[in-house]
Amino acid sequence: MNRMIKYRIVFMAAMLLSLQNITAQTARTFTLKEVYELAVANSNQLKLAQNGVKTSQAATQMVRNALLPSFDATFSASYIGNGLLTDRDFSGARNIKIPHWGNNFGIEASQIIFAGGAISTNIEKAKLKEQIAQLNYDRNELDMCFLLTGYYLDLYKLKNQREVFLKNIEQTELLIKQIKAKESEGMALSSDVTRHELMLQNLKLALIEIENNSKIINQQMVVTLGLPAETIIIPDSSVFELHLDTLAPENLNELATKNLPELKLESLNKTISDKELRIVKSEIYPQIALVAANHFDGPILVEVPTINSNFNYWYVGVGLKYNIASLYKTHRKLDVARQNREAAGYSETLALEHAQVMTHSAYTKFQESKEKLAVFESNLKLADENYRIINNRYLSELVLITEMLDASNTKLNAELQVVNARLEVIYSYFRLQREIGNKIIQ
Repeated sequence: MNRMIKYRIVFMAAMLLSLQNITAQTARTFTLKEVYELAVANSNQLKLAQNGVKTSQAATQMVRNALLPSFDATFSASYIGNGLLTDRDFSGARNIKIPHWGNNFGIEASQIIFAGGAISTNIEKAKLKEQIAQLNYDRNELDMCFLLTGYYLDLYKLKNQREVFLKNIEQTELLIKQIKAKESEGMALSSDVTRHELMLQNLKLALIEIENNSKIINQQMVVTLGLPAETIIIPDSSVFELHLDTLAPENLNELATKNLPELKLESLNKTISDKELRIVKSEIYPQIALVAANHFDGPILVEVPTINSNFNYWYVGVGLKYNIASLYKTHRKLDVARQNREAAGYSETLALEHAQVMTHSAYTKFQESKEKLAVFESNLKLADENYRIINNRYLSELVLITEMLDASNTKLNAELQVVNARLEVIYSYFRLQREIGNKIIQ
């Protein structure tokens, strides 16, 4: 009996703490769509992915700067020492007076008109990286919404389990009272009372575990959704009213190829590897640019004696720059670029194979969940019929209270299984939508 008392003390303490927490918290019902909207608005993970999109857009604008002309301006003021003049055999050295203060001002502009396609290809590559950043965001959004779907449905399951266990506890307490009454009349043994009291304590401990699991999931969702810490999320029954579109299995691979961010990412990575190969090839071509410059210098030191005047000159023309080392270095870069291109092709193929496997698995599980639901619904009909028969017999005093309670518990468990099976159908459907890249709720 001491062990029994300890169980009761632990249970009562836990329930009191739970009640205190509940009074300090705010319960609110959320639909699944509201959960998604909050996640998109407040999730730090999605904000980080969105920042990646903005960064890639800024990077594209930076790469575009290569299309703009370059301007260089220089200015210097200097102190010039006297010159030394000698004969060709280094004899006859003599000092030459030179104006000591010198100035230089120059401005030069250039515009690349040909670089072997490197500039335009780099811009195309930057645009592709923008698309990759957006796809990474889309993938994170799909993963976040799917994760929250699992949490949301788990909360609903735990809510149902809590109701069932509370009902079982209520019925077990009633049964214990009945048995104790019979024990006082000598019609039951004390061991029967002990056995059912142990059962009652196990039910109460299981209820505490359900409550704690609900708190853990609730806290995970509250943090992700950016809600106040005291918020209690209550799932809405409208989740059962969601329209689950019928999907033909032969169309799933096509839908995955069209929508799945992972496959689009692999395709873009392959295209980027093509661009990188083209950029490497551009190194074997010269760069051609239009140039224009103006210089204003003084004094004029190329004359002896020095001319203490400013001299301004300008020019326009065409400049050519060629990296001779590319003749013997570029071919190795080309080998690496071709290997990267080949690897990108293999990676895309593997991603497609993985998507086909996961899509088939998700569709199979979705069909399985619907079959399970049909079985549990059939079981519920049988449990309802059994309860009706036992209840009529109990009212006619043809069966004991224990049989009546067993029939009631069987009916409650059957109802719980049906609700959980319906939730499993929804979860399996959403998993299938994730595997083909569809947004669950627009």
